[in-house]
Amino acid sequence: MSDTAAVAAAPQVETFAPPPTAQGASIFDVDCALSYQVNGPTDFLFQIHALNAMDQQVLSESLVITPPLPVHVFADPTVHHRFLRVHADAGQVELRYLARVQRTLDPVDLMAPEVPIADLPDEVLHNLMPTRYCESDLLSRTAQNLFASAPAGHARVQAVVDWIHANIEYRIGSSQATTTARDVYLQRAGVCRDFAHLGVTFCRALNIPARLVVGYSKFDEPPPDFHAVFEVYLGGRWVLFDATRMAPVDELVRIAVGRDAKDVAFATIFGPATMIAMSPLVERAA
Repeated sequence: MSDTAAVAAAPQVETFAPPPTAQGASIFDVDCALSYQVNGPTDFLFQIHALNAMDQQVLSESLVITPPLPVHVFADPTVHHRFLRVHADAGQVELRYLARVQRTLDPVDLMAPEVPIADLPDEVLHNLMPTRYCESDLLSRTAQNLFASAPAGHARVQAVVDWIHANIEYRIGSSQATTTARDVYLQRAGVCRDFAHLGVTFCRALNIPARLVVGYSKFDEPPPDFHAVFEVYLGGRWVLFDATRMAPVDELVRIAVGRDAKDVAFATIFGPATMIAMSPLVERAA
């Protein structure tokens, strides 16, 4: 998307050349609406654009901002997810992002092995380190006690997912923006972000690279929201897992990947603004 002003009556539209239809490919339509009450000069940093990389390609997309405001879109140089910068003064601001996205899935290899640290690509190594929300150093002994005896590889990660699903209650309002994986382990409750953080943390504590993924998913409960899952580096590629089991991971449309939630927040706000409505929807195209 070009760095020009988004105009309500004439939305920015970009169309990409469609890829060859491949076996296992699915098309999804994204319809994301956000609304904010702004009470003074405010800068927004959004991550709502569908990722145009990895196992998915954006076929077309448009962005409308009301009232018309200048926008700037730039991409992360490493993993290529996109950021949207918007400056607004007092008043109500609404965003509407539409996209059609193709996902092409590789079959899941249930025998995928863990990759020895010596053989990990350089760009993957940082996904072994503890971070603000994923204190793999503090939960290392716990992870070893719970999962060291599980078969290595995909089976061990599946054991992590199964344990989280069985032992952590999905409870809206049980966590807040500062809740970490260790907090979730101790309080035994959280939301999708917390389930994903704990999965990332346990895997890193087992010397398996892991990272957070956010995107668009369709699920009946809770009301429409962005969804967080995690992915693990197994057998030389990234593999998605969702301990909440709220939606199939093969129907997740990626927005961004990062070390933890601080890298992939859908909105970071610098100024006096409050969100008044949110509707991030996705449907499989007919």
